[in-house]
Amino acid sequence: MQFSVTILGSNSALPTSGKYPTAQVLNASERFFLIDCGEGTQMQLRKNRIKFSRINHIFISHLHGDHCFGLIGLISTYSLLGRTSDLYIYGHSDLEAVFAPQIKYFCPNLKYNVIFIPVDVEKSEVIFEDSAVEVSTIPLLHRKPTCGFLFKEKERERHIIRDAVDYYKVPVKELPRIKKGGDYISWEGTFVKNSLLTKPSSPPRSYAFCSDTAFCESIVPLIEGVDMLYHEATFSLSDKKLARETFHSTASEAAEIALKANAKKLLIGHFSTRYKDTNLLLNEAKNIFSNVSKATEGDIFEVPLKFP
Repeated sequence: MQFSVTILGSNSALPTSGKYPTAQVLNASERFFLIDCGEGTQMQLRKNRIKFSRINHIFISHLHGDHCFGLIGLISTYSLLGRTSDLYIYGHSDLEAVFAPQIKYFCPNLKYNVIFIPVDVEKSEVIFEDSAVEVSTIPLLHRKPTCGFLFKEKERERHIIRDAVDYYKVPVKELPRIKKGGDYISWEGTFVKNSLLTKPSSPPRSYAFCSDTAFCESIVPLIEGVDMLYHEATFSLSDKKLARETFHSTASEAAEIALKANAKKLLIGHFSTRYKDTNLLLNEAKNIFSNVSKATEGDIFEVPLKFP
């Protein structure tokens, strides 16, 4: 079961010939979530061979153009492709106010519903869940109302130990309950603990997306122990004053958050175009937190299954 993020855009406000504004696709057990939708997102979806039809849920962190200017184009393209299934878009309440008139003007005959789900960016709460995945908000500190998103797999059912089930002659009808952690009592009254009949499944995996934000320690408890953290690293330490003025983070500050949260891995991105070589930012982060990678268009970062 795959749990991976594909980087579609790694730059901050200004796109360049080789880099795009923020956009990512998370594949969580074959559920494809688009996170932010900067200009050029459609081209990057094509280039990375991600089927448009697989995306039914879009999460927009905030209403700065480099995070949402690609949205109306994508909605229009869905119409041209003959989409009929509902599209859910999560974001600040202003998102619908901004984009609903554009949809009415540019896409008046949609054959599918665009459903805006308003998000309270000032608190952490679950905004989406199904049988396998849960998504909650992460309040961030930026010039516009902004939140990140925490994607977590749900606990899987325990694995049956076939030899033990056969030995205790457990009826098939009891197996679904036992997979959920239940013990077994035979018709003779023999009590069998669940731990004798099953073994743990692999631990659930998690991914936190935090862009854009100033250094914000209050998010640490919300992302404690996360498997993979994406945190903006717009500026170098030498431009810390500019980071403060614009409510962005330095690469070092991104690494400090990862360290404090006991994250397993850190991805940095949302790089300012002032840095021709973003290895400068990568090295600054590595001085504080060892397991760091920089987001680059087309890169795929996976959280593998870990078996106990």
